[in-house]
Amino acid sequence: MPVESVFPRLEALLPHVQKPIQYVGGELNSTVKDWDACDVRWALMYPDAYEVGLPNQGVMILYEVLNEREGVLAERTYSVWPDLEKLMREQQVPQFTVDAHRPVKAFDVFGLSFSTELGYTNMLTALDLAGIPLESKDRTIDDPIVLAGGHAAFNPEPVADFLDAAVVGDGEQAVLDMTEIIRAWKAEGRPGADGRSPRDELLFRLARTGGFYVPRFYDVEYLPDGRIGRVVPTISGVPWRVSKHTVMDLDEWPYPKQPLVPLAETVHERMSVEIFRGCTRGCRFCQAGMITRPVRERSITGIGEMVDRGLKATGFEEVGLLSLSSADHTEIADIAKGLADRYEEDKVGLSLPSTRVDAFNIDLANELTRNGRRSGLTFAPEGGSERIRKVINKMVSEEDLIRTVAAAYGNGWRQVKLYFMAGLPTETDEDVLQIAEMAKNVIAKGREVTGQNDIRCTVSIGGFVPKPHTPFQWAPQLGVEETDARLLKLRDAIRNDKKYGRNIGYRYHDGKPGIVEGLLSRGDRRVGAVIRAVYEDGGRFDGWREYFSYDRWMRAAEKGFAGTGVDVAWYTTRERQYEEVLPWDHLDSGLDKDWLWEDWQDSLEEVEVDDCRWTPCFDCGVCPQLDTQIQIGPTGVKLLPLTVKQPAASGGSHSH
Repeated sequence: MPVESVFPRLEALLPHVQKPIQYVGGELNSTVKDWDACDVRWALMYPDAYEVGLPNQGVMILYEVLNEREGVLAERTYSVWPDLEKLMREQQVPQFTVDAHRPVKAFDVFGLSFSTELGYTNMLTALDLAGIPLESKDRTIDDPIVLAGGHAAFNPEPVADFLDAAVVGDGEQAVLDMTEIIRAWKAEGRPGADGRSPRDELLFRLARTGGFYVPRFYDVEYLPDGRIGRVVPTISGVPWRVSKHTVMDLDEWPYPKQPLVPLAETVHERMSVEIFRGCTRGCRFCQAGMITRPVRERSITGIGEMVDRGLKATGFEEVGLLSLSSADHTEIADIAKGLADRYEEDKVGLSLPSTRVDAFNIDLANELTRNGRRSGLTFAPEGGSERIRKVINKMVSEEDLIRTVAAAYGNGWRQVKLYFMAGLPTETDEDVLQIAEMAKNVIAKGREVTGQNDIRCTVSIGGFVPKPHTPFQWAPQLGVEETDARLLKLRDAIRNDKKYGRNIGYRYHDGKPGIVEGLLSRGDRRVGAVIRAVYEDGGRFDGWREYFSYDRWMRAAEKGFAGTGVDVAWYTTRERQYEEVLPWDHLDSGLDKDWLWEDWQDSLEEVEVDDCRWTPCFDCGVCPQLDTQIQIGPTGVKLLPLTVKQPAASGGSHSH
């Protein structure tokens, strides 16, 4: 059947909504392929607003990887704001892609990338608007395969009823593998087999590879006290555990080659290049660092080529060097200097979104700001006291911080931002009040170094949420009231300081969204009923303060958990024991569960662990388990200018 564009019907609604430009498509470097010339078709969604979703690297990479293939097309869709949702329901306009405005239901795969669990209600909105049944068991051969990926997919259990499949880990190779499986099944005439329906047969082919998790082929058994007894495959041929995908040699995957340039304003107006993937610093709170091991660096020449190609393709004036801790790249100094030299005349700014205090140095900072604007510096000590930093394995001393800050203020920076977390395991009020002391010392040092009083320091603090596949997956979360009380004490300690208080900005998030995030991050399949109830009660955009309703979540939880013997506290503020089967234990991130438990015990004893990039292996399990290894430089190569400027000739000769 021909698939019609819904744009003529959509266009009539656009004058009545805010920021209609975000629904129009046609961005620079976007792709529209001939529907009939393709046999596998993907709709990719970042389940949030366009302004947050468009710059997302993960979706942008998969969009390009898929569209480069012959016979495959990928289009993008984002969450529509409530004003447009209302009109779409009234006029019966379905969830559409922004590229060709095709209905999402017409695609073979509806792939959602979850970097946070707070996008789950937006997924249900999109499914419903698309006319796809919310629950996997109600879908037919005419519905797309609903696939989840991204960091939250490392525990997809709370949304298991709504998903057909989940992919754990890097997506580049996984989406191509899945495409081939779908292509073969379609070429055979979309058959069923062994008493399985055609749809179940396709899901079975995905599941038996061991690289795709299909929740409906697993049964969860519960113990009388509410804990999980075991998770068992319900059909033969499906593995007990599903493995993580890891892309080795990032230089073979230089995506995105043609980054998308947004039409409407977005949260990041820059081109981003991922300079390495993975992190082995071993911060115990950090899920991203744990689940993306091992470290894989992109080569300095690979980075240079990506920056050059991306700038030519987009016209952006800033390049973000992305990774979990960008200054840890073994060749970061040469990368920064090489890029700053190359783009000196073009005034292209460079930025490192995240820097560790101990990996930062002024030479690096000066290279980064040579061509761009000198904005504030951001550091994340995470914990206020030396003791709590040992607990979380964030090995940064206050001396390190003060020394770094002194150098920054002395070199002309005026603004420093510090990120912290409240509610960390074993934390006391005293640990948090130390943040105020640290901020005062920073201001004092800045005044001393510059001889001026207009020094600023902003303290930003969020509640800690324990995450799966980290040593803190067993830890109790701090409750709402305790979190708020602690943050108010800190606020007063800063405000009441006559000498420094005026120079310290304080930004904090109350404990409520953190508890909901905690419920969704460590929940099991019983949480699905709560998510659905919140959605049906109008819950949308839970990551946005103006839409988030804690009361709505608590009402839904009371209803959804009735008769189960568990409640919100059971999932959030309760400490887990070693014997307990965790909802995500059958999803293999490569990390050895015993290693995580030992690290949790080390944390309680305030024992620090080094980074295995520079020390012998600690047996976390990732490398042998997944047959991977740490890939780091230095390569010894310097970044040559791509163009050697000739004094007389224009254009110059190209050398590499």
